Amino acid sequence: MIHKTSIIDPKAKISDGVKIGPYSVIGPNVEIGKDTEIQSHVNITGNTKIGKKNKIYPFVSIGNDPQDLKYHGEETKLQIGDNNKIREYVTINPGTKGGGGLTKVGNNCLFMVSAHVAHDCLVGNNVILANNVPLGGHAHVDDYAIIGGNSAVQQFTRVGKAAMIGGMCGVVRDVIPYGIAHGNRSILQGLNLIGLRRKNIPNKEIMILSEAYKEIFKSENLTENLSNLSNEFKDNGLVAEVVGFIEKDKKRPICTPFSK
Repeated sequence: MIHKTSIIDPKAKISDGVKIGPYSVIGPNVEIGKDTEIQSHVNITGNTKIGKKNKIYPFVSIGNDPQDLKYHGEETKLQIGDNNKIREYVTINPGTKGGGGLTKVGNNCLFMVSAHVAHDCLVGNNVILANNVPLGGHAHVDDYAIIGGNSAVQQFTRVGKAAMIGGMCGVVRDVIPYGIAHGNRSILQGLNLIGLRRKNIPNKEIMILSEAYKEIFKSENLTENLSNLSNEFKDNGLVAEVVGFIEKDKKRPICTPFSK
C-alpha cells in the first residue's frame, strides 16, 4: 500500500487503507484519512489534514508555504475534506495569520490540472475548478460552483452557490448564487438554469427566481432595486439566498449585467 521509495515522517498520521505511491513525501504534521490514494511524486507538508477517500494525482503540492510576502513562517492550517479528486500539478496552500490562519476545502470537489487554491480560501462541497484556474487569497467559493478553464478569481472575491463561470474569465467581482458569468472581465449573463435543473429545483421555483433576477438587476442601483423587491420574491428561499449574498459585507463589488 505504501511504496518503499516514498518518504513519510514518523510523526505523520496515516490511516488504514491509505495508498502512497513512489517518491511521494509526507511531512510530520500531516494527517491523512482512510482509503485516500496518493500517487507518485506528491508533496504534502505543513499542518495539513486530509479526509477520507481522496485521490491525489502526481506532482501535486499540498500544504507548502503561502505565496504571500506577509507570511513569515507562523503556524497555520489546511483542511481538505472527503472524496476529492486533485489532479496533476494542483497546488493548495495553508492560511496566513492575517487571514484567519485556515484554508479549507470541502467534500466531493474536482480540481483539474494546474488549479491553485491560495492562502485563506474557503471552498465548499461539490466545487469544480477546471484546468489552470487559480483562486487568489481569501477567495470564497460556495457549494456546487463551477469555474471554467483558464479563469482567474481575484483575491477576496466570492463565487456564490451553484454559480458558473465561463472559461478565460477574470473574476474581479462577486458572482451571485445561481448566476452565470463570463467575459474578459466577469459580466453577469443571467442564471445558471441548467445547474438549477440538475439540482432538481422545481420549475416554479426557478421561474420565481428568474422574475426576481429581472427586478434585482433592472438597473445599476442594486440598493434601490432590492428595497423595492416585493415580499413574494423575498419569501422564496432561492431569492433569499441571492439577496443575502448581495447584502452581506464584502470586499468586492457585485458582478452585474452592467459590469465593465
